Amino acid sequence: MTTTGTTDRMTRLLALVPYLTARPEGVLVAEAARDFGVSERQLRSDLELLWMCGLPGYGPGDLIDLSFEGERVRVTFTAGMVRPLRLTTDEAVALVVALKTLLELPGLAEREAVSRALAKVSAAAGHAGDRVTPVAVSVDAREEALAVVRDGLERKRALHLHYYVPTRDERTERTVDPMRLLLVDGKWYLEAWCRRAEGVRLFRLDRVDDVVALDEPAAPPPQAHERDIDNGVYQPDPGSPAVRLRLSRSARWVADYYPVDSVSAVDDPPGGLAVTVRTQDLSWARRLVASLGGDALVDEPADLATQVAADARAALARYGGVATDSAG
Repeated sequence: MTTTGTTDRMTRLLALVPYLTARPEGVLVAEAARDFGVSERQLRSDLELLWMCGLPGYGPGDLIDLSFEGERVRVTFTAGMVRPLRLTTDEAVALVVALKTLLELPGLAEREAVSRALAKVSAAAGHAGDRVTPVAVSVDAREEALAVVRDGLERKRALHLHYYVPTRDERTERTVDPMRLLLVDGKWYLEAWCRRAEGVRLFRLDRVDDVVALDEPAAPPPQAHERDIDNGVYQPDPGSPAVRLRLSRSARWVADYYPVDSVSAVDDPPGGLAVTVRTQDLSWARRLVASLGGDALVDEPADLATQVAADARAALARYGGVATDSAG
């Protein structure tokens, strides 16, 4: 283990017991792993190590004790490790900078919560935090669009917007009933009921060309539910057409980058994968296969395989070559 890895693990071990103590009913191992930014396997290894830590004597009644109930873990004896770690001055100042900068962002939904957190961290930073000023941050969204959307949400007004759909290279026009704003990986999204699609959709605000709040009230129907984005923003409908691809070794990244229904190893191509993805837009899958330059073969649906093969032949014909089918 590297010095950095050892230091990180020591910090994590010191924080684990106070973390568990604050949750007397226990916590799911998967949830704890997410909170600490490690794999479940690593967290279980940390918990096993904690069993060997404790007070001098290191006998029964001296060591930290944990209880596992299924996938839930809780601490039953802390050996005195109950005080949370304190922030260093550098860590506190870094948080103050981040929180002050966050307060400068337009359309911030949880401004009061951020202000309360800033007050607590500033107290921890002491005089060092008094000299901190916000930094300039470039937000990946048009500020005016964000302001209009925020206003529409606050006043519960429907929105009319022009939206660019990159998978179809098309500029669309639609009326939506806004539900909430999300900031994911530095990008703002509007979650809304789209009257044109008759379903809940996520709209990236940097792809909104124009948006206006209408006089009519927003009225999402009863079946409009907020989506769980814990597994990412892109979540195709289970009823969307299934596309089965065979990926070469160099294209295996596709299985990690996109949500897939199934993954299995194949010998043809050597070291490859067979994956099934779902998409409502088969033209997107067609462009994906074309972009992989022969490192993906289409097994299903047959119509898509035929189109991809025709695209490949037409492209190579322009160069006087012979095409290799990108279809199974």
